Amino acid sequence: MTEPREVRIRRMKMRSMRRGIKEMDLILSSYADRNLDRMEPVELDTYDALLHENDQDLYQWVTGQVPAPDPFAALIADIAQTFQK
Repeated sequence: MTEPREVRIRRMKMRSMRRGIKEMDLILSSYADRNLDRMEPVELDTYDALLHENDQDLYQWVTGQVPAPDPFAALIADIAQTFQK
């Protein structure tokens, strides 16, 4: 059974704010609140996959300490830009 869009977005917003480290809670929940509702399905797929990544890796990618892997590079750049505002 396919998850309805609204349910999927709610789930991803919850997972964005309940991370392992507080910094990623703040960064991802802010990004999710601003962007998930207007994302295309393929963009939601990428964001959903990103939520399965380790918080330490995510934090290093978002802060530019380590380059993000190709599948996430554009999304991480967008998140980093939102984070820096």
